[in-house]
Amino acid sequence: MMTLPVIQPNAKPEGLNALGQPRKPNWLRVKLPVGKEYAKVRSIVDEYKLHTICESGNCPNMGECWGAGTATFMILGNVCTRSCSFCAVATGRPNEYDEDEPRRVAEAIKLMGVKHAVITSVNRDELKDRGAAIWHDTVKQVKLMSPTTTIETLIPDVKGTWDALITMISPGQEVVSHNMETVKELYRRVRPQAKYDRSLEQIRRTKEYGQRTKTGIMLGLGETREQVYQAMDDLAANGCDILTLGQYLQPTKMHLEVAEFIHPDLFDHYREEGLKRGLKYVESGPLVRSSYHAERHVNV
Repeated sequence: MMTLPVIQPNAKPEGLNALGQPRKPNWLRVKLPVGKEYAKVRSIVDEYKLHTICESGNCPNMGECWGAGTATFMILGNVCTRSCSFCAVATGRPNEYDEDEPRRVAEAIKLMGVKHAVITSVNRDELKDRGAAIWHDTVKQVKLMSPTTTIETLIPDVKGTWDALITMISPGQEVVSHNMETVKELYRRVRPQAKYDRSLEQIRRTKEYGQRTKTGIMLGLGETREQVYQAMDDLAANGCDILTLGQYLQPTKMHLEVAEFIHPDLFDHYREEGLKRGLKYVESGPLVRSSYHAERHVNV
């Protein structure tokens, strides 16, 4: 039987803030985005008419990352065909995709002088290739214009369209990420249009292709420790190299409520457990998100 270290108790949501969201404990407070570098990134993103998951996903680290001159770009529009109950990205029927978007993304990354770029996208289930051609072209354009820039692609679930997966992961990026988002037992509630085992298979196929693999899981949705341990075991068994663990934060009153705020001590414990269970690198903390400190994951 596993002996657990002494860990401070998690915090249950108490009361609501002015936006009708659960009040956060002290360890989840972040600074507002300010500064010259933040303003520079803001200007470039606007000028090139680009989308970032930093904004669409209400990321709490936007000020820190943009202040350091980095951003996570979101391609294929900003309307998703999925309706996940945790996500702040708009859902609905997307417009036609912009074939010139790969060039604009690449030019913006070059102009910003980004050393490590993270690129993600909405789900485009209505497209036969799930948007794979645009994915491939975007990475190629970035490598052409900024040959020293390393790239992580955070790709969506291709719903078993494995030819599309190969197109997405083959143009030369250094890291391929696909987020599991939660433990198996919560999939029906958190990711109703996804399948836990299918996402595991996507990670396994990506590893078999020879790529460095990564995924992310949100905590605080009602999962148990045993379920988190099992997810770690499943990921290690399917070739996942890198795992990020962060606190789920409710975007609006229409989204899933926070079940509990996970204490930083437990995040530290999960980091140690993930490494013991065979994962090569675990980024674990209340404010950790998929692309947080992504530059550290290139050489894992």
